[in-house]
Amino acid sequence: MSILCIQRTLARGWLYGFISGIGIATADAVYGSIAGLGLTAISDFLLHCTFWFRLIGGFFLLYLGVKTIFKQITDAIEKEPAGGHIRAMLTTFLLTLTNPTTILSFAAIFAGLGAGFDQENRWGALIVIPGVFLGSLLWWALLTSGISFFRQRLKQRRLFWINRVAGIVLSGFGIAVLVSLFL
Repeated sequence: MSILCIQRTLARGWLYGFISGIGIATADAVYGSIAGLGLTAISDFLLHCTFWFRLIGGFFLLYLGVKTIFKQITDAIEKEPAGGHIRAMLTTFLLTLTNPTTILSFAAIFAGLGAGFDQENRWGALIVIPGVFLGSLLWWALLTSGISFFRQRLKQRRLFWINRVAGIVLSGFGIAVLVSLFL
């Protein structure tokens, strides 16, 4: 997700990259809520459907990578399309949700903090969940700000090649996800 967010910041600017990060942070908060509030039925369903989520996510990453690789040099620095901010947030939100094993990471974090939603500590999860969202949001704000700072100092030709490399990396991750499903 970092590569995608960096690529979007380079191609379309800080706001577009940051809004992409908001989508990722929101998905992290959703999975954090499921793990922290002990919503085992939802968690079990998502983990049961991991194959399908990863299959969709792998193909989506591959699509984004190939699309990025074949952008024309004049398109390396793009204008923000109409409705693009909502689309940016939704695509990163949905792509992040295609990795339901993230719930296991959050469950481990909540267990380690003793912040699961149980009778003894029912408010622990309700405090940690916004922290997950805000911490993730802070990370994306810092990352996109740093990338945006360097973006202004890069020439269009160099941005084009950075965009192409990002597309290859995204495609590689998509292929790796798809191959891992059948190994």
